[in-house]
Amino acid sequence: MSFGSLRPGPRNLITDVDGITVGNAHDAAVRSGVSVILPEARAIAATDVRGGGPGTRETDALDPTCLVDAVDAVVLSGGSSYGLDAASGTANWLGARGRGFAMAASPLVSPVVPAAILFDLMNGGDKAWGEMPPYRDLARSACEAAGPDFALGNIGAGYGAQAGRVKGGLGSASVVTESGLQVGAIIASNPFGSVLMPERAHFWAAPYEMEGEFGGKGWPPDVAGFAAMNPLAGTKAEPAHGNSGANTTIGVVATNAELTPAEARRIAIMAQDGLARAIRPVHSAVDGDVVFVLATSGYALESASRPLSLSLIGALAADCVARAVARGVYEAETLGHLAGYRTIYGA
Repeated sequence: MSFGSLRPGPRNLITDVDGITVGNAHDAAVRSGVSVILPEARAIAATDVRGGGPGTRETDALDPTCLVDAVDAVVLSGGSSYGLDAASGTANWLGARGRGFAMAASPLVSPVVPAAILFDLMNGGDKAWGEMPPYRDLARSACEAAGPDFALGNIGAGYGAQAGRVKGGLGSASVVTESGLQVGAIIASNPFGSVLMPERAHFWAAPYEMEGEFGGKGWPPDVAGFAAMNPLAGTKAEPAHGNSGANTTIGVVATNAELTPAEARRIAIMAQDGLARAIRPVHSAVDGDVVFVLATSGYALESASRPLSLSLIGALAADCVARAVARGVYEAETLGHLAGYRTIYGA
């Protein structure tokens, strides 16, 4: 069984997956933002949580043994625990439009909106919001803005992010096959670990780059000498940067494959490998790494080769995640004391 040749989708964004839209909003004064991944119809969903300090909402509902097997949106937000309020804003927006889980006996719907947050409270923005954090309003704005096209870098949930020693950001990537399979990822990169090789402009995700999407620098010529390097080089553990508890990489993978909730969960597990390919170290005690999966179910899988198909989809998902991590950092611009990749290394 083969899906045929691989290439990025026409936008090289998660929205190359049929039925997926994305909206972003940020507050420049606060230096934080929200991304809403908004399927056009309810989508099969799953999640995998690997970080030691996650901040999430509704992840238990995505257990394949639970009643609800589809969601109405997924929210990625800055703001640490305050950012979870963005899911409430999204749920309110959806509910007002009659979009959500419906029970026959109730005239109302209950939107299912899983969410994950990253820590950007120490990036220099004005966080003196008192009892009114901005995240609910930012989520509404993101929902209103949802569509197929969006920018990368300092946008949405990645607006105030930091990736090791450089400015983090929101990244996305996609792959489509000759047979019509679509896989995409959107990642807000704010890891404790580094996305770059020590003292180099080279991304750990370099082997997975397609069409020069994050600079095309490839591997350094002395890559073989990196086996014994300090695993904390370039991370937030370095004394000059010191924010070793201000972390987390969160994201969503989408596919048009027809999946069950249990199969989507397996894809989420495999997709986490993309973070391991792009960030060193990852899934640490001070990260809250979370990956969601959405399946819009327009592409049927053959039953005879289904296990192999799922394995290939998971592998493509991991590659898209790694590429999205690097693209978000590559596109991020300097913000305050956080220097952007291209400010340091050029294009």
